[in-house]
Amino acid sequence: MGLMAGSWDGEICQGCLISGYNGKLGTDAMLTSTMMPEAVGSHKNGTGNDQASILEHLITESPNEASQGFDTKSALEIARIINHEDAKIAGAVKKAIPEIAQVIDQVARCLRDGGRLIYVGAGSSGRIAALDSSECPPTYSTAPGQVQYIMAGGPKALASAVEVNEDSEELGQRDIARRRPTRKDIVIGVSASGRTPYVVAATAYARARGAHTAAVTCNHGTPIEGAAEITIVAEVGPEVISGSTRMKAGSAQKMVLNMITTGAMTRLGYVYENLMVNVHMQNSKLVERGIRILMSACHIDRETAVQTIKSAGRSVPVALVMLKAKVDKPEAVRRLAKSDGNVRLAIEDNVLEL
Repeated sequence: MGLMAGSWDGEICQGCLISGYNGKLGTDAMLTSTMMPEAVGSHKNGTGNDQASILEHLITESPNEASQGFDTKSALEIARIINHEDAKIAGAVKKAIPEIAQVIDQVARCLRDGGRLIYVGAGSSGRIAALDSSECPPTYSTAPGQVQYIMAGGPKALASAVEVNEDSEELGQRDIARRRPTRKDIVIGVSASGRTPYVVAATAYARARGAHTAAVTCNHGTPIEGAAEITIVAEVGPEVISGSTRMKAGSAQKMVLNMITTGAMTRLGYVYENLMVNVHMQNSKLVERGIRILMSACHIDRETAVQTIKSAGRSVPVALVMLKAKVDKPEAVRRLAKSDGNVRLAIEDNVLEL
């Protein structure tokens, strides 16, 4: 699977910058052949029939032959069918690894340079993006503003379905505009279908403002490819329940977002070996994890680990640099500042290059 870069003709339309995009993605949308190659045939106007045709050609909306007669199956048969279909997810994600790697490096560069990763999503895709965003601070001690999410319908949509908002390109542009995206940031649109107006418009708006952009979808030949510089397509095929993209598509998106943030944080040096050294020790479980990480990485006993963490100001990275480089706390702090928080480079007293 090659890199899917959206064509960019430099013409701004209602704050968006996509070749083949007329500034509208709802019932007034006009999808040209540039945006939807072969996928929707010759449909170029914005009628409701065209929208139905677009959905008809999405593989995630297609019937799954493996689950025909699903409502007549026993509980054991249901579980086996779902499990059999789920086994296809990792293979679909594997095909997108080259694009995932490009996004990992871009996210790492943006965060290193003081920018942000901003996810944009709607429905299940938005909830998955919100989950990934919220797990970065406790896992890697990132600042709350470094990895953000924007959800169609706002935070209330995390618990209550307000999917009608996903049809509004104006709301997508408005919500991303409030975050003031710049060339330091990367905005990632997450849309299983690849056509969600809210997500496509927000991604396009961010790109028009100079931000780096990427997309995560489960369908080829969709409008999100025209909005983003890099498109990650995990084509998992039809769902067990036709159109229920919280299933295979949702699992694939969760895997991809895990890879993006885990990869970026690792490239930034917030992981040492395979240890979560930037853990935010805010509760007893995480304090214990920090102690065990230090014991494992430095081959020391528990008492030494506890005392070193205390003298390091309850910072595992500082404690690790102190022990590995045999330096005091001020020197460990200086080295971590020099390496932009990269623990291995701080131990080596080197600088971060991406």
